[in-house]
Amino acid sequence: MLRSCRSIASIPKRAYATSMYFDVQHSGSQTILESKLTGVAALRMPQLNKGAAFTEEERKSLHLSGLLPPGVKTMEQQLVRTYRRYSAQPSPLEKYQYLRDLQERNEHLYFALVMDHLEEMMPIIYTPTVGDACRKYSHMYNYPRGLSFSHKNIDQASKIMGEYFLTDIRMIVATDSSAILGIGDQGYGGMGIPIGKLALYTAAGGVSPFQTCPVALDVGTNRKDLIEDPMYLGVRHSRLTGSTYMQFFEKFVQAVKTNWPKAIVQWEDLSKDAAFSVLERFRDEISSFNDDIQGTGAVTLGGVLAACKSLGKSLKDQVVVVSGAGAGGAGVALAIRAGMEREGLSPDQTRKQVLVLDSAGLLIEGRSRMEAYKHTLAQSAELKSWAVTGGEAPTLMETVTNSKATVLLGLSGIAGQFTEPVVKQMAANVDRPIIFCLSNPNANVEALPEDVIRWTDGKVLTASGSPFADVNYKGKNFPIGQGNNAFIFPGLGCAAILVGASKVTDTMIMEGAYALADYTATHWLEKGRIYPPIAEIRKVNQQVALRVMKQAIKEGVATVKFHDEDPENVMARAAWQPTYPTIVPTPMGFH
Repeated sequence: MLRSCRSIASIPKRAYATSMYFDVQHSGSQTILESKLTGVAALRMPQLNKGAAFTEEERKSLHLSGLLPPGVKTMEQQLVRTYRRYSAQPSPLEKYQYLRDLQERNEHLYFALVMDHLEEMMPIIYTPTVGDACRKYSHMYNYPRGLSFSHKNIDQASKIMGEYFLTDIRMIVATDSSAILGIGDQGYGGMGIPIGKLALYTAAGGVSPFQTCPVALDVGTNRKDLIEDPMYLGVRHSRLTGSTYMQFFEKFVQAVKTNWPKAIVQWEDLSKDAAFSVLERFRDEISSFNDDIQGTGAVTLGGVLAACKSLGKSLKDQVVVVSGAGAGGAGVALAIRAGMEREGLSPDQTRKQVLVLDSAGLLIEGRSRMEAYKHTLAQSAELKSWAVTGGEAPTLMETVTNSKATVLLGLSGIAGQFTEPVVKQMAANVDRPIIFCLSNPNANVEALPEDVIRWTDGKVLTASGSPFADVNYKGKNFPIGQGNNAFIFPGLGCAAILVGASKVTDTMIMEGAYALADYTATHWLEKGRIYPPIAEIRKVNQQVALRVMKQAIKEGVATVKFHDEDPENVMARAAWQPTYPTIVPTPMGFH
């Protein structure tokens, strides 16, 4: 990996600048940042600011003399100070706020700190702490980041993007904040999610932060308490719906195509209906994917594949029950069915072996109150006979019992849904059940890992969606792997950027799932882990990116030609690292 601030798509001669205020150039092994800004203005831009690490030469040429303490410090010395201050924060939320403040002061130092302590800090910059930050976003707000669109300015979206200070955007995470994690509609507060996800694109995927943009698509909120909160930062009206909602997204997509035609868009935390509609409407128009549907599906498939390998069994032989039919649950069901088809089953057979429940019970043909996207997941109407307790559809317990499920996956957001009787029924169905409780944040988990292990007498293969400590049961240590989407989306996005993917295909995402499973099998399966430790997330994403790149090239959706250069070399050469560049005042304006 190069220790430089080289951007993901940089080439020896750039067609246009990284920013209207600065540009990144390379001279041999040296990285040079040419800045239009000097003096206080340079200190106030986090992409330029080095704090006390500006060299004596830089202080003179950038007119910083007298504006900084006289002592010149190294990044290593700054990291000692910042980590000490981070550690002194009394709560996870205050740690989160400290890191966000650092990100807005000195972006290189922020990423150096996070990447040095990624396993420790990932639960702070992302789930579960980011959920609390989203709840309190308007009350904690300090700095703007990214772009925000509402009915007030969506008609000027193209002009706004054209005036954005970063000019070579390659990765966008956009949310309407309607379904944030497991806590629902957060209005404008959901902006914390794109900010956190893009931090992981850089820390885990090597994507340059100078080429990323978080976007809030503020279509309103249906929460009266937010609308009536005098501190609330979003627009004060109910959520747009129907054709008005889609027209809003259409204007956003067209603006992206006009200004940043090489950008990949990750749709994030849209409501379950909108998630599928937006994905299908725009995936052929702009290179994009939905992390809640496709990322969750891929990371869960990767974990289930690893668990099957651990048991010496095949995915196609499993009967899978998915509790939760939102965007995540539906995405998981579709991914597992695709994996079963890859192993030779017909679509009809995979449908029978993957059973999905929502809050009203098992999805069955002809059932009332079932959204359109759920019909492809529904079982034959004949399974209504399983509903022995009198409901219109079988309950979770009835489904687990009658299907003889071997795999149980929780994406319901309902705390404690996997009760002791349900888990014990799974253990009665099969000697070694696979049970993943994947809902976020921790307060919404379907069952605690320690309970699932105890109720199955240690026979279960389990994982969670949020971080949990290892469990000791009867003298044996059970590592609790985290099925975090960050094992997939940074590598997926990195690969799509590097190859200039004209489309993010389902098979590209599927290849990422198999890359994760293969990495786990090679390095961790014998040690009892279903997922690798978070400390290895960058290594995992390198493998994901490599496999996805090769799949994109195979499918013919790669627009960047590598000629004879190995994709692995391309990826290693392009990876961004947070080492300070040499900063010089620009000798002339750049394009």
